[in-house]
Parts: sequence; C-alpha cells; structure tokens
Amino acid sequence: MGSRISLICFLFLVSLAKNSFAQHLTPHFDPVEYGELLKLADRFGDTPWTKVKSEPPRDARLVYRSPEVGLVNRWDLWLRNKEVAIIVIRGTNGTATSWMENFYAGMIPAQGMLQLNDSTRFNYKLSADDRAYVHAGWMVGLAALAPDILRQVHDCYRQGIHEFIIFGHSQGGAIAFLLRSYLQYLDQLPKDIVWKTYCSAAPKPGNLYYAYDFDYITRDGWGLRVINPRDWVPETPFSIQTTRDFNTVNPFTDISGALKKQQWFLRQALRYTYGRLDRPAKRASRRMQRILGKMVYTRVRKVLPEYQRPDFVNSHNYTPAGTPVILYPVKGYDEKFPFDGKNIFIHHMLEPYRWSMEQIYPAAKDH
Repeated sequence: MGSRISLICFLFLVSLAKNSFAQHLTPHFDPVEYGELLKLADRFGDTPWTKVKSEPPRDARLVYRSPEVGLVNRWDLWLRNKEVAIIVIRGTNGTATSWMENFYAGMIPAQGMLQLNDSTRFNYKLSADDRAYVHAGWMVGLAALAPDILRQVHDCYRQGIHEFIIFGHSQGGAIAFLLRSYLQYLDQLPKDIVWKTYCSAAPKPGNLYYAYDFDYITRDGWGLRVINPRDWVPETPFSIQTTRDFNTVNPFTDISGALKKQQWFLRQALRYTYGRLDRPAKRASRRMQRILGKMVYTRVRKVLPEYQRPDFVNSHNYTPAGTPVILYPVKGYDEKFPFDGKNIFIHHMLEPYRWSMEQIYPAAKDH
C-alpha cells in the first residue's frame, strides 16, 4: 500500500513538472497574436506613421525599454501572462540617421565580425552557409541591440520564461530576421528555448542562401513574413542576380569551355550575346555595392566615428525570407486607404495591416 501511494505521489509530481513547463506558443500564423503584436509596436509612438497610441493587450506588460543605440535603434521587452517574453524591435523612426541605416545596403558575409568602436567587437554567425550575405545597415542595428537583448533573454530564462516572440515592423522586421538567426547559432543559449518570429512589412534581409538558412531554422511555421501586397517596402532593397549568385554547380561555371565546342562563327556570336547579358548585371551589382555600401559608409562613420568598414561582397541579390502570410487587399481596402499621389507610406502603416488582418480573419476583431 505504501509503495502504491509513493508511486501515485511520484506521478503527481511528474505531472506538475510537465505542466509547469507546458509550451504556450504554437507555430504558424495566429491572427489574434499578430494583432496584439501590432498594438505593442504602436506603443513606440515615435514613427512618422504612428499618430495614435493604441492600448496594449490587457495580458501584456512592458518590463523593459532599451536606450537608443547604434543608428537610433531601440527595442522593448513585454511579458505576456508571465509566460511568454516578447521582443519588439522599433522600425525606422523618421530621423535621417534611422533612414541612413536602410540605405546602407551593401552586402556583407553572414558570418564575421563588426567593430562598432574601439572597445566593441561584435562576432556573429547568422547562417551555416558561407555563401549567405546580409544587409550591412541592419547588421549595425543588430550589433548595437544584441548584447542588451541577450542579457534580458538570460534574465527571463533564469525566471523560468523559456518562450519568446521576436517581432518587428518595417526596419524592425528586417532586424528581427537577423536577430532570430543570430540567436540560433549562439552556443551560450540554452537549447530548450522556443522562438517564434513575426517579420511584419519587412524588407528583404539578405541573399538567397541567407533566406534558405532562415527558412530552414524556422521551418514548420516558426518564422513568418507578413506582407500587404500594396506595400512597396517589402520589395526593397533593389535586387540584382548575376551568374556569380548561382549555386556552384551551374551551366555558367565553364561557359568558355562550352562555347569552345561550337563552330568558330557560332562561338563568336554566342560569346558576344552572353557578354551583353552578363556584363551589365555585374556592373549594376558593383555599382550598388559602391554607392549603397562604400559611399554610405562614409556617412555612417559621421554617426559612429570608430565603426570600421566591413568587407563588402560582390553581390546584391536580395531575396525575401520567412514563411509568407499574405494580407491580400480585400473589397473596400482601396476606398479605406486611398493613395493621393503623395502618401507613399499609406500601405505600409500599421493600420492597413491591422485592418486587412481583421477582414481576412474576423475572429481577431474581438480581441
């Protein structure tokens, strides 16, 4: 009898332990959850397109707001029901410095080191693929924010919080991509942390091989890209694909050898035609790197005088990442959000994203 009671007690304690670490986050798009995240982003209240502060969800509490760092980057930490921590990264705040971060679009390797000042070196790995490249400006934002975020993540974990949502809208969404990748490859983080990422209205964060890696580590619905098809921002930065951007095994690797097998006249014609197609794309890619990388770097140095220029790569092949969630403009959208010829951010604001989500997912209106 005593052994049976002991067994029952043991099973009861095991049940309590399991319940105490029950997972609250679920994969895939949750419209109610996304609507709440938009409200949290709205609480920054300092972007050109955020005029009215919405009330935060009743079960969410702001526990930390970071100082402005880097190129005027900032983030908030919210706690939902004392169970899930939410990292909200601010988007472009309308200052020239914040916009400069977006235009600093030269590509750099997704593995390496950034030196922000004489005493701060940021070692990073955002992909297991050495062919992965990312946006230089948003990497500066990540490098400035990440140490503070990491401290807060460790603090949350010590308090028993093992589940995190990473969220950002616009520039915040771009940095959210990079942050999720950075956290994936940190050896110092516990492996039982659950991450869910929403990148809302986000531009393209890196090249195709970065996107492959991000989609792999967030597979099965844990890394989401929420898009309004009327919004032009997710179509940026400019993307140029050249023959250098293909996989190692491709028909362009030995194009000269292939042409040598042709008759002389055909060989000359094909070489001329191929050159006309290949050279302009490579020139355009180099020009993008020169202007959006090296030239903008000189302006970044005026804000961060000790920041050292990274090694830019010969690529500008920006590609979307994340599992797409399309908030398609349904009937009534264009009447509610009309373009007047000047308001170029009309479709990029929080409100059209919220409105479209509520039309497509009516159950979210009640929250």
